[in-house]
Amino acid sequence: MLPSAYSTVLRCLLIGSIFVGCSAEGPGPVQTAVHESDSTWDIIQTEIFAGQCVSCHTAGTSFGRQSGLILTPDVAYEQLVGATPTNAAAAADGLLRVSDLGQGMPGLLKSYLWEKINAPDQQHFYGDHPYYGELMPFGSKPLTNGELAFIRTWIEAGAPETGHVADPALLEDDSRYEVPEFKPLAKPENGVQLHLPPFEVQPNTEREIFVVHPLNNQDDVFVERVQISMKSGSHHFLLYTFQDDIPPERMPEPYEYRELHDGIGQYVVTTILTRFYHLPIAGSQWPFFDFSLPPGVAMRLPKNTLLDLNSHYINRTSQPVTGEVYTNLHFADPAEVEHEARLFSLNNLDISLPAGEVTTLERDFTFSERTHIVQLVSHAHQLMVEFRVEMIGGAHDGELIYVAYDWEHPPILEFDPPLVLEQGEGFKLETTYDNTTDREINFGLFSTDEMMILFGISYRD
Repeated sequence: MLPSAYSTVLRCLLIGSIFVGCSAEGPGPVQTAVHESDSTWDIIQTEIFAGQCVSCHTAGTSFGRQSGLILTPDVAYEQLVGATPTNAAAAADGLLRVSDLGQGMPGLLKSYLWEKINAPDQQHFYGDHPYYGELMPFGSKPLTNGELAFIRTWIEAGAPETGHVADPALLEDDSRYEVPEFKPLAKPENGVQLHLPPFEVQPNTEREIFVVHPLNNQDDVFVERVQISMKSGSHHFLLYTFQDDIPPERMPEPYEYRELHDGIGQYVVTTILTRFYHLPIAGSQWPFFDFSLPPGVAMRLPKNTLLDLNSHYINRTSQPVTGEVYTNLHFADPAEVEHEARLFSLNNLDISLPAGEVTTLERDFTFSERTHIVQLVSHAHQLMVEFRVEMIGGAHDGELIYVAYDWEHPPILEFDPPLVLEQGEGFKLETTYDNTTDREINFGLFSTDEMMILFGISYRD
């Protein structure tokens, strides 16, 4: 057990530290009978959109307003086919939501819908189109390979509203895209690559380490894009800098591996105390993460920055596993930076989950000044079944803005244009947990403890 004094320190620790971190399934497809008289478009609407898209893309929802896309049956076709996307980057590239300018591959490649749902080509999506937002369906599994083939065939046939252009038998393929094996990232042309070399995690344990990496930058640099690639088994990877007032005795030595806990359930106090001085920069729970800030927005890293690399792996198998992480920081031209971005965390440390019960916790957070939100992502542990975020204040008070069902890979919600919160507006966090254990669960850093955190990236005027 952690001594009570250190337990108090731990609970008061601002966990602007663990980025993105659970697995209940979100809503799945609605299965209905396919009739021979149904057009291909009708089948797409009833068999695919109805169960996986419409709940978000409905008039009056924040998701519908943010995307400008409504997919209810009365307007879906007009909203999609031949329509210009509200995403500025996609529109600038000449895409339509669904192209009606030609059949075959040209029509497919000019369709923003295909870019957004084509999970097997996600490396291209995030690498070549960093401002296109997130893959869809948001917060859920990708569409099945059969659903993708059915939609692709429809688009390549010119996306007609009537008639039969795709074989419904394609929908029988219920296999889905799975993330490929880990591989190193290519080094950035203008930036730096950080590598956390292979380290071992023993069977039926979890291991969380920290390693300081000097950036050796002679001048301030501005980060406009972050890429992360991790071997499977990672709970999260985080990248920190340190506060200016960190005492010399708390500053770790470069390249020295520091453990969060000693392997028998006790925290390493020196590691905990250093975390008081962390400033989070970026992080992910996804095996592959690629995020670009909007043009003119970047994170400043001062001269001679020391970065603290934090990796947390969980091994529930009977064999050792190996962790490894690559991170790329892409630098912007300082002359083009108009706003400095910062990572923020909204934390509820007051967590008490009775044994054997389902518990819902709420916590409100407001902002003290006008804030532009670029990205949101939740973080909780394995007892979470739903993480909801609603707007507080303004014209959209009480409106659902974010939801997650998967604790291990929570969706990353990007805003283009940024979501603007006026002074006094904010977010309500509402998280539901199902404590299936025989003990009370509280806030803590182990995966068997719980958390309730909303991370975001923002900038101010």
